[in-house]
Amino acid sequence: MKAYVVGGAVRDALLQRPVNDRDWVVVGATPEDMLAAGYTPVGKDFPVFLHPQTHEEYALARTERKTAPGYHGFVFHAAPDVTLEQDLQRRDLTINAIARAEDGTLIDPCGGQRDLAAKVLRHVSAAFAEDPVRILRLARFAARFPDFSVAPETLALMRQMVEAGEVDALVPERVWQELATGLMETRPSRMLEVLRDCGALARLLPEVDRLWGVPQRPEFHPEVDTGAHLLLVLDQAARLQAPLAARFAALCHDLGKGTTPPEEWPRHIAHEARSERLTRELCARLKPPSECSELALVVAREHTHIHQAATFGAAAVLRLLERCDAFRRPERFELALLACEADARGRLGLEHADYPSAPLLRQALQAGLDVDTARVAAEAQARGAKGPQIGDAIHMARANAVAMAI
Repeated sequence: MKAYVVGGAVRDALLQRPVNDRDWVVVGATPEDMLAAGYTPVGKDFPVFLHPQTHEEYALARTERKTAPGYHGFVFHAAPDVTLEQDLQRRDLTINAIARAEDGTLIDPCGGQRDLAAKVLRHVSAAFAEDPVRILRLARFAARFPDFSVAPETLALMRQMVEAGEVDALVPERVWQELATGLMETRPSRMLEVLRDCGALARLLPEVDRLWGVPQRPEFHPEVDTGAHLLLVLDQAARLQAPLAARFAALCHDLGKGTTPPEEWPRHIAHEARSERLTRELCARLKPPSECSELALVVAREHTHIHQAATFGAAAVLRLLERCDAFRRPERFELALLACEADARGRLGLEHADYPSAPLLRQALQAGLDVDTARVAAEAQARGAKGPQIGDAIHMARANAVAMAI
């Protein structure tokens, strides 16, 4: 019975990146051997165990066989006679198929070290084509390692998988899981580029894929193409260290431009309402967490108004804050401002431009929050106001406060 560190921990150590956790493969053991040694079983589909002291995952070496379409259609075989090399051969990318023995020796039957040095994402074997999740995984690795290229033969295989309908078998929840991880990487734009290059973006996120080839007004968008703009916006969100909800909102903010009739290009009148509708449909399909979907809807509907806030009077600013539910959800509104700042800076030559809307709206919101609504309501009631009249009194008090603040 021998144990080897495998996968991401070995890869990241070789890249001199932080190693946060380690996965192990055990060769020459049975489940009974692991239980006798004090390991706790956790795997449902195949034997995975937690170490009794470190609680790291130890999986028995295994092979797998494709039995049905999609990523659930596999039969796994784990037995003491399965070798480490056989286990490594079933992995997705060569850079993830390196093992390290306890004495530090590297076992690299698939050329992972070579591809790390060459900065190439390459599939291990033709078995890559059996699992469509691997397309998404490779795309998010491209976002994590933006200076790595995709091997031409791997890209060709991914295109074949898409054409064969393999990605159509992916359940939306798994698509969201991989998409969310990729959005949080160093350069999320690379994930979309890879998915688009292999044709998977059109199948998984057609609302996003439609943005390429759609022009915008060059006086506002020097990059012109809406898809190119989206890539810049996502990378700006990453540079601003935006949380997932703001990055997802950045992804969805301009979806409506993909449905603007060509005769109306490069103007996109009322694209915000279309963006909101398409975002709602996308969220219904992918089922992201509510904090992601709710913020994305607000940003899709209001991002243009947030950009223009510096030109608004106090009454219009207050209406904008109320539409965004900013007084009840100030933390969410702050994320909306972050997504909008990424949108404003996601334009050629404007990457470091100031975004005056953000401080202005923060100041206006704080002025409105400082209003003692309980006192205003009590005074209105003392004057005989009821129901909506009390709300009107609070609105007026906030309007006065915002007018004084800006």
